[in-house]
Amino acid sequence: MKGMIFTELLAMAEASLGEEVVDRVIETSDLPSGGAYTAVGNYPCEELFILIRGFSAQGGPPADTLQRRFGHWMMQSFARHYPRFFEGRAGSLDMLEAVEDDIHVEVRKLYPDADLPGFETRRDGGGLDMVYRSRRPMADFCHGMIESCAAHFGETARITRQDKSEDGRTVAVFRVDTGPNG
Repeated sequence: MKGMIFTELLAMAEASLGEEVVDRVIETSDLPSGGAYTAVGNYPCEELFILIRGFSAQGGPPADTLQRRFGHWMMQSFARHYPRFFEGRAGSLDMLEAVEDDIHVEVRKLYPDADLPGFETRRDGGGLDMVYRSRRPMADFCHGMIESCAAHFGETARITRQDKSEDGRTVAVFRVDTGPNG
């Protein structure tokens, strides 16, 4: 997993839980990297889950809630650092449709070794069905990103989710409805 995810998680944890908690979790966790991350490095995904569980145990919210909040954090970070991905999008549904075929294509150009989740989308009426598939159990993170995407575009969204598993992969089917009534 790309180091940028780790550096952003640590920044979020420091902002919400404090530097002392972050240091304590890193010091007491058995992390192969030792907790030293660079944005361009690659690290085992399990380290992310070790950190999330550690922050949760040190006064943070439950791990699933923490993942969801981290999804919000990352969407806001992407909006700040990569505004061009958001340009020309009429709203969150346009943005979500662009993840697989536009945004991930660009990410793979920058980071050919990136192991990205897969997304399939289908639009109908005022809503979107989005299927998330990954070897990593990060559907809560994805859920948070979808919520934050709607907020970024000033929309009210009603998001429902069905969790599944296929061939050892995490699969979540999201239904996103936007508009005056969400």
